[in-house]
Amino acid sequence: MQRLYSTFARGCPGMGLVWLRLTAALAAFHYAAAGLAAGQPLFAAVIEGIAGVLLCAGLWTPVAGALLAAVLVWSLFSANGDPWSQILLATMGVALALLGPGAWSIDARVFGRKRLVL
Repeated sequence: MQRLYSTFARGCPGMGLVWLRLTAALAAFHYAAAGLAAGQPLFAAVIEGIAGVLLCAGLWTPVAGALLAAVLVWSLFSANGDPWSQILLATMGVALALLGPGAWSIDARVFGRKRLVL
């Protein structure tokens, strides 16, 4: 993770990333539940749910964002559901994969800069 991000955003940008992560996670949970009810393949709903949990916690954010975007692009081309909301959520997943999780995440605690006191 250190190679992808020089720093984990704090302050207002960090709070914006928290809101973006939580919004994407809630939308992923909604899509997973709606997909199960509509007869979407089980693997797609499970991957959306897992990506939602990882985004909510801020753990492996680039991987979770990329997984969410890939599943939604696949769902878009298989003509399941509303295409505009799928495009929006896939774009949010790509944005989170590129921007990172922010300072208030598990990624920042595990992979962030460490201070060694000798």
